Parts: sequence; C-alpha cells; structure tokens
Amino acid sequence: MSARGVPEIVFRAHRAVVGSEIVPASVTVSGGIILAVETGPAAPTSPTPAGTDVVDLGDDVVLLPGLVDTHVHVNEPGRTDWEGFASATRAAACGGVTTLIDMPLNSSPVTTSPAALDAKLVSTTGKLHVDAGFWGGAVPENLGRLRELWDRGVFGFKCFLLHSGIDEFPPLDASQMLAAMEEIAGFGGLLIVHAEDAGTIDAQPPPSGPAYAGFLESRPVSAEVRAVAQVIDGVRRTRCRAHILHLSAADALPLIRAAKAEGLPLTVETCPHYLSLFSEEIQPGATHYKCCPPIREAGNRERLWEGLRDGTIDLVVSDHSPCVPELKRFDSGDFGQAWGGIASVQLGLPIIWSEARLRGLGLPDVVRWMSAGPAEFAGLADRGAIRPGARADLVVLAPDEAFVVLPERLQHKNPVTAYAQRALGGVVREVYLAGRRIDLTGPAAGTTVFRPASPAPPAPPADPLAPPADLPTAAPARTGAPSLSRTEPLG
Repeated sequence: MSARGVPEIVFRAHRAVVGSEIVPASVTVSGGIILAVETGPAAPTSPTPAGTDVVDLGDDVVLLPGLVDTHVHVNEPGRTDWEGFASATRAAACGGVTTLIDMPLNSSPVTTSPAALDAKLVSTTGKLHVDAGFWGGAVPENLGRLRELWDRGVFGFKCFLLHSGIDEFPPLDASQMLAAMEEIAGFGGLLIVHAEDAGTIDAQPPPSGPAYAGFLESRPVSAEVRAVAQVIDGVRRTRCRAHILHLSAADALPLIRAAKAEGLPLTVETCPHYLSLFSEEIQPGATHYKCCPPIREAGNRERLWEGLRDGTIDLVVSDHSPCVPELKRFDSGDFGQAWGGIASVQLGLPIIWSEARLRGLGLPDVVRWMSAGPAEFAGLADRGAIRPGARADLVVLAPDEAFVVLPERLQHKNPVTAYAQRALGGVVREVYLAGRRIDLTGPAAGTTVFRPASPAPPAPPADPLAPPADLPTAAPARTGAPSLSRTEPLG
C-alpha cells in the first residue's frame, strides 16, 4: 500500500496495530503523512531508501495510531488554575493522545459564540503539545444562531438537560432541545448531550456528608435512562445526529441498541472510570471519585463492557475534568459539596488496556474504541489508523510493562486523581505527532484543528412524530450561584 511522496522516516515495528490485526509492519512517512504500510514477517527488516531516518522498534513494544480524545475539559481561558492548554496537552501527549477536542465549559467565556471561540483560540497560542479542536455549546441564549459556530469549524454542540454546574452554561428544556436538534439537523451538525433528567434528580434527597452511597442515590440510574429516551425520541423526530456523553448507566443499553437497530443516527461514549472503578470500593470521604453521572456498581461496570463488546457503545474517551484540590473538599470529605470530575487524559490508555486484557480483549479493540472510533465520530478522516494517507500520529506502547500511578508525576495541572497508587499495565514510551517525536522540553508543536467541510444534509421529516405522552421533560434552567450540592460539573 502506498501514496506519492518522498520518504523521510520509516518506523519498523515487530508489532503494529494495522486495521483489526497486530502485525509486523514498516510504516513510511513524508511530510507528516503515512506514505506506505508494508506488513508481513519481512517488514521490520525491509530496506529503506538512502537518507531516510529509521526508527527500529523493539519486540517488546507495539506501534499504535495516536489516540483521539473527544471529551476533554481544558478550562482555558478563565479557569486556568484548574487546567490549561499547556498542562492538558502535556498530559495528553504522555498518555498517547495526539488529538483532543475541548469542551465548551468550564472555561470563561464558555464557547457559545464566535467571539468566545476567538478567545479560546488566542489562549492556545504556543501552548499545544498535541492537536486540539473545539466543541461549541448549545444554550437557550444562542438557539437560532448555532450555524455561526458551525461555520467557524466547531465539531458540534454540547448541551445539558440539567444544570451544568455553572450558571453561564444553562441547560436546555425539552422543547429547547428539540429546537436545537431541528436547527442542527438543518445544516448537518451534531448535538452531544449530557443525558441526566433534571426532574428525576430534583426528586431525590440531596447528597450530603462523606458516604458515597448517598451521592449515588442522588443521581439514580433512572435519571440517565429517562434522559437517553428523551434524546432518542428527539433524534427520531428530527433526524438530527446526536451523541450520548459519558454513559454510566447500563440500564440504558437496551434503549440504545433498539435505536441503532432502527437506524437512528445515534452514537454513545463511556469513560475509563466507568469501566474500571466501582462504587463498592469507594471509601467514605473519597471525593476524588466524584463525577457525574456517578461511578456505579461492579455489576453495572461489567454490563458496560458487554456494551463495548457488542458495539452498542462506540467510544471510550476520558471526560478529563479537573479542578483545584480545594474544590474537592478533602477537608470535609463531603460528597454534596465537592466539585465533580475525574482527571484522566494521561491515564486512559493504560486504564483501558489493563481492564481489556483481563476480559480477553486486545489492543486492536482498544484502538477501535479510543482512536479509530473517536476519529470517525468527529469526522477526522486523516487520523485514527495506521494506513496510507493518514497523519503519522503514532504511539509506541510497551503493553507488558507496568507502573504505579503517582499523582505528583502526572502532567495535568493539579495532582488529584482517582487512580493514585493503582498499578496499571501499558507504558507509553514515545509519541509522534505528524511524524515528529513529541519532546516536552522543546517548543509546543501541536496545532488547532477544525471540523472538515461536510455535504448538505438530507431534509428532516416533514411531519415529525408526536412525542410519547409519558416523555420526561427537563426542569427549567435555574438561576443564581451554582449549588455544588446538586449541580456538579460535569461532563
């Protein structure tokens, strides 16, 4: 397999993930693009043109395509004491992530207007160690004007169906979500949804104190299931492409399977914390485990793995959502008052590889969930695979080497992690961005990326179905200062 160009560098690997297989491979790169991929037993020793740099990889490592993480909260500008582009992309690079897409909150301003996107772009200057793209936000105030952000190259629009945790990013109620879907379907866009039902959560006792069980009860499975049903009904009525963010409730999987069987344009992600952690192990006051939706029981975790196996869940992304340590309320251990979110952009690959191999799954599966799948979902056809014509974003992974997570060695800004002292398998040895080895001691070499142009969408149905009589609706947007006891951020 080859493409035109002059070879500049050749990676020779005894093991590489090419398509759905692990094979010996020789990967030829020019101008940051893969020109040719030769596979077979002779590939690691194949001759190379004179003057070509050669990277010979040992038989203890596997060459992977760079990961694409479509769910990262960088928080810059405005909350750079929580996280910023320099620290987030350093952590991403150390974890084998070569492209990330930044969420429209919790930065200030939130990315709900072209001016806010401009502020975001300015804040990236000279700071990107990997490539970064951007989601826009869909809030009540910008409905009817979403096309402005779409035309600027955002990858889609995030909305909440309940309070987001910050008042400047209010949720959409049921009618507003449908209006957003109709608008977005009109230009072939994508709506990504934090799917928890506000009314269901408001009916629960608010969390308080150090017991994790109380927090878990405050965010019941039924809140996710009802919200997922609402999204599916909206997709059915508008044919808007939609995506369920950070699925934690396995009870929603039958609804999702049925929607996909119906042919609805719906995709779903889950996250490393839902696939590795479980509520029974969370000790009183361990607020570094707090996130929304919450980490649920071990049995629920295994059902999520079943959803990955059968393709119901499409992606695994980090939902990297950091904050300053004080907001985690380690002083009181109060789950009601602590800010929610788990920072894991550096650890996603070893977490998922460690768990996948225990279940008889392989590195090609991990690549499908964390590289090829997210790249396809975002429309980034030039990355996510080792193939001719793709960008030479590559990761050298030692899959049988292990390490212990030490918070002080993580690259994200604040050393808070739910994985402290855990042993994980899979060490990222080197990462290449467009064929060049990432050197964190040198200048930041990443760039901003934007949504590729897409063809005009088909017209939505002329006579949408009426909503079911029992369809849950979201509560109206709340006003005033955010209440961390009820409105943890999230995702």
